[in-house]
Amino acid sequence: MYDYNNKPELNITPLVDVMLVLLAILMVTAPVIEYEEKINLPKGSHSSKVSQSKKIDILLTKDGKILVNKSEIKLINFADSFVLFSKDKSRDIPVHIRADKNLKYDNVIFILKTIKETGFLKVALITDG
Repeated sequence: MYDYNNKPELNITPLVDVMLVLLAILMVTAPVIEYEEKINLPKGSHSSKVSQSKKIDILLTKDGKILVNKSEIKLINFADSFVLFSKDKSRDIPVHIRADKNLKYDNVIFILKTIKETGFLKVALITDG
């Protein structure tokens, strides 16, 4: 006869195994799936040109001269002169530094440090080729 006092036991091990396999499959395939939606973008006018953004060009020559936008500054006076030069400039203007490859590393880093301390965030070292 059947004993009605015994409660049935559920074996959930096969269920857990199947769920783990499905989870592994989902984790492997999810990064591969890409969704692309086609949208129609408006056409731009061909007559208007984008204005060239202003920038500050700094050229360091091998004899210790510094040209800031084609005006000459001595290396010794650079920190004070650059602060005076940039007091009315926006700090979002990019600064491009070109230096002779035979210069001391200290001189270039001094110029870079001075520009960063003045508050300019977009500073780039320009190289050839």
